[in-house]
Amino acid sequence: MERWRGGHLWLTLGLAVILVTALVACQSQSPGRAPQAGDGQAELAGTVRVSGAWALYPMMVRWGEEFGKAHPKVRIDISAGGAGKGLADAVSGLVDIGMVSREIRPEEVQQGAFYVAVVKDAVFATINANNPALQGSLAQQGVKKTMLVQLWMGGEALTWGEIAGSDSRDAVQVYTRSDACGAAEMWAKYLGGDQEDLHGTAVYGDPGLADAVRNDRFGIGYNNLNYAYDANTGLPVQGLAILPLDVNENDRIDPEEDLSTKAKAIEAIASGAYPSPPARYLYLVTKGEFSGLSREFVRWILTDGQKLADEVGYIQLPEAVSQEALDSLGR
Repeated sequence: MERWRGGHLWLTLGLAVILVTALVACQSQSPGRAPQAGDGQAELAGTVRVSGAWALYPMMVRWGEEFGKAHPKVRIDISAGGAGKGLADAVSGLVDIGMVSREIRPEEVQQGAFYVAVVKDAVFATINANNPALQGSLAQQGVKKTMLVQLWMGGEALTWGEIAGSDSRDAVQVYTRSDACGAAEMWAKYLGGDQEDLHGTAVYGDPGLADAVRNDRFGIGYNNLNYAYDANTGLPVQGLAILPLDVNENDRIDPEEDLSTKAKAIEAIASGAYPSPPARYLYLVTKGEFSGLSREFVRWILTDGQKLADEVGYIQLPEAVSQEALDSLGR
């Protein structure tokens, strides 16, 4: 009897140790934290395929680099091609994750699109840095939304004199995007329409549109934040100038409307002084729900990865938005 009681005691203690160990292990894996080496779990390994929006491409490349450092057996394959391509590739299963720089449509959700916001940025009007209109009052007064509507939505043949309030007769050369993309959709939404309504010479991709304006003294276009500003200097990309918007239409650019540097542009987006749209959240999309390695990568993006947003030139998610995204991923 005593021997049985002793054995029973040791069995009870053994079970207690197992339960405590399991509890500690569960608590160590807090929500939003990807498994790390040394957690007692198998090391992450495999490939995550990503495609889509030019707007999110620089940030995703940086995230891929850092995640790969923490998990050397993981490979993140990333390609840009526009938000439309990213959404289509994700829903069709051609990639694990699509990058989308616009709102996800109800019909896309019905097709199986599952999405989370990851950062915020904006689209900006760009003109050639050597445009003579910049030597006058344009830089101080900016441009009113109504003028932009006339150019892109109305397709009106305006001169830079009409834009800047000068006697210039140089015709404005309008450029837009040829690919299905979030930048064009957000720019069109800001102006009161859809991408299909935008007039102008159509050019493929963010880099292509920037080049078109840079090579046309009288050109005007629009670019995502990280294609409008140089990542190293924080100034507009060489050959480009950012056309400031007179949002409150008081015929001057107030300090909060100043877009002369990347830092000031980011501050304007974060404060809400720059309108939404064309400011917006950027999304990652998958078919069904994120799972496996893709889910761990996205979970890391929503936690540790947010710390890299400022460095690359994006705006971190508000805490409530990031927590909602984390909750949607599940455990």
